[in-house]
Amino acid sequence: MNIEVLHLEDCPSWVEAGSRLREALDATGVGETTITYRLLGTSADAAQVPFAGSPTITVDGQDLFPNGGRTVDLACRVYLTPTGLAGLPTTEQLIEAIDARGH
Repeated sequence: MNIEVLHLEDCPSWVEAGSRLREALDATGVGETTITYRLLGTSADAAQVPFAGSPTITVDGQDLFPNGGRTVDLACRVYLTPTGLAGLPTTEQLIEAIDARGH
């Protein structure tokens, strides 16, 4: 499984997203999986990947939370969580998304 966190320098949520992602991988039994972090610096960088705002988490090149909202804009992403809008998904949402992919 190839997991990547696509992020911008100016959106701080990617750091906590990585921590939550590590917890979710451990909880789903794939804790040995490496998380790669890719800093996107330009719109051209964003156009090369399935970017939907920072942070976008991909598994095997697919957005873990697909919403049809790909962008080349260098912007922060907003996730719908049980407590409202947030800059990153909850650990529980990450666990559910990873499990749904069959990992």
